[in-house]
Amino acid sequence: MEFVLEVKEIYKSFKKVQAVSGLSFSVKRGEVFGLLGPNGAGKTTTLEICEGLQKPDKGEVKVLGASPEERKNREKTGIQLQSTALYERLKVKEILYLYQGYYTNGTEPEKLMQQVSLTEKKNALVKTLSGGQKQRLAMALAMINEPELIFLDEPTTGLDPQARRNIWEIILGMKSAGKTVVLTTHYMEEAEVLCDRVAIMDNGKIKALGAPSELLSHLPVKAYVGFPKGTDPDWISGLPEVKEIVQFEQKYIAGTNNLNSTLKALIEKDSLQSLPFTLDELSIRKASLEDVFIHITGKSLRD
Repeated sequence: MEFVLEVKEIYKSFKKVQAVSGLSFSVKRGEVFGLLGPNGAGKTTTLEICEGLQKPDKGEVKVLGASPEERKNREKTGIQLQSTALYERLKVKEILYLYQGYYTNGTEPEKLMQQVSLTEKKNALVKTLSGGQKQRLAMALAMINEPELIFLDEPTTGLDPQARRNIWEIILGMKSAGKTVVLTTHYMEEAEVLCDRVAIMDNGKIKALGAPSELLSHLPVKAYVGFPKGTDPDWISGLPEVKEIVQFEQKYIAGTNNLNSTLKALIEKDSLQSLPFTLDELSIRKASLEDVFIHITGKSLRD
């Protein structure tokens, strides 16, 4: 199995803050690998070390078999920073042709503009672009050198839902083209949609690593049923397959191992007329990576 990125026991501190503490992971060629965690978990520091923008205090990183600082790796990697400073008074096509000139081999800008849906904006000044369009331009610049490995730091933060999905399509297109992508995110849905494997980070450490489906399989429950205010928790706990009950804002959320059995019993246990609520007051959802994070760390990704 070929790894394009290998991280071994890296540490990084800033004064008294330990940003990264003993991280180790490897990324396979052709996969989308995600670093998932809340703000301050150490995701960006880890990515910057892999990009060669920071040096670890201890540990080793290999990108395409060599040090990330080596020139040959600069030609083979693409980077989108968390915040990208662009030449605001240049046109979209001008900035792409400018960046293309920095590399021996570069992608034709016209092709890239089509790939990121910016053809209609080719003659627009960068300063006139929307947030989502600027983000797509930044991704095009990360791909301008036909990289084998692409680093994306929080690629959809601050974007509206439609712009976020546009970015997802571009990333999935990178994967289809055989590129390897390493991204950071604090959006659970994003990690589940895009990533072949995810490393869940907290306080500079990896708490769990694996495919989203694999991480979800380790949860004690598979789905959650939310009951309206006033429902008796003892009545809920009597339903089959209910493994845990959590109170949230005077409501109760029940975790179940078998949603079908729980709902079937809920309806059959009493007549629908005798239930203290109507069925449309229930909320039902599958377990997510946020539940994995809470199960592992005891806190929400948003804490």
